[in-house]
Amino acid sequence: MGWACSEAIPVTVHNQPVTREHRLAYALVVLAATLFGLNAGVSRIPLRTGTPTDTFTTVRITAAFAAFVLIALLFDRAALRVPRGRELLLIVGLGLVGFAGVQWTYNVAINRLPLSIALLLEYLGPVLVVLWVRVVRREAVHPRMWPALGLAVGGLAVVSQVWDGLTLDGLGVAMALGAAVCFAAYFLMGEHSHTVESGGPLRTILWSFAVAAVAMNLVQPAWTADALGHDVSMLGRLSETSLPAWVAMIYVVLLGTVTPFFLLLVALRTLSATVVSIVAMLEPVVAATVGWAWFRESLTPVQLLGMAAVLGGIVMAQTARAVEPEPSLPPPQ
Repeated sequence: MGWACSEAIPVTVHNQPVTREHRLAYALVVLAATLFGLNAGVSRIPLRTGTPTDTFTTVRITAAFAAFVLIALLFDRAALRVPRGRELLLIVGLGLVGFAGVQWTYNVAINRLPLSIALLLEYLGPVLVVLWVRVVRREAVHPRMWPALGLAVGGLAVVSQVWDGLTLDGLGVAMALGAAVCFAAYFLMGEHSHTVESGGPLRTILWSFAVAAVAMNLVQPAWTADALGHDVSMLGRLSETSLPAWVAMIYVVLLGTVTPFFLLLVALRTLSATVVSIVAMLEPVVAATVGWAWFRESLTPVQLLGMAAVLGGIVMAQTARAVEPEPSLPPPQ
């Protein structure tokens, strides 16, 4: 998938020309990150009103898979062809780790931690990517990676207020860090996807969600989501307003899952996973804003400084790759 860029006047960023196609890809990542950040707030509506995390994750993934099948039937039936060989292995990995793993751990985390901190911990994933390519792949990185990691870890300690015996929910922190590991694996698989012949981003995401849906339905079948039929409060500043839980779930599926995941897959056909993960760090900022504006969540000045340190460390670590990887084909968030 690509867009015409014959009239674009290229500029250079990180020694790579930025064309109209690249600018559009950046815009897609910004839009996807914004939708993911907003979805963190909407997801709390069913999660905090009786729907178990396992059930919520299963319904989200299964309904998203159904939506992708419908899109394929209407616009690209070739995407329904069953993948084979190396493409199938990639899709199984993306489905189990990049979709089911990330979403389950993330959903637990946002239900037990402030939105800003949950997303911040998840975004340690890109730092793990840099560690992996340096230690395992033995790829050269810029010397600033090590102070960057120290800044990120130190900032994390400040945000968690470890001197007070870790004031954050322990399980929430563990799940957020688990999401970071899954997130890192997602991007690493994504960087390898350009070596695999695929049928395009729609087929990759459709069959990855198929794998994730099967896995989650084995854990908790989607038909156990009885609570989604009840009216629920919108929580926070909107607590006086109620709506059917399934309405919030439709938003979560269509605008919080299908749209942003597909936008990322399209963008990753033009931009490297390293670049995408940097731009996608807008998501914790959006989530923090949602937490403050909607749920009255606030952080101490010290915690805000810690958040700034973590974000700074993440950016430094991500830009410490000595060589930009080739643009990757479909990998997810």
